Amino acid sequence: MERKEFQLGDIVQMKKQHPCGTNEMEVIRMGMDIRIKCVGCQHSVLIPRAKFEKNMKKVLRSKPQSAEGE
Repeated sequence: MERKEFQLGDIVQMKKQHPCGTNEMEVIRMGMDIRIKCVGCQHSVLIPRAKFEKNMKKVLRSKPQSAEGE
């Protein structure tokens, strides 16, 4: 199985929805654990990377790339 590609600031769709009713989450911290924030109610959750990658369906919106060095 291939690794899923995601970056800091991306909005991702999860398999299960949050209790507030949305399944869109924003990636706000990356490392061995991933911190995601619910787009609907702004609640944040820290989960292990393996569990996050298993439960992530797809990246809905990527964070726009900023022009660095200008």
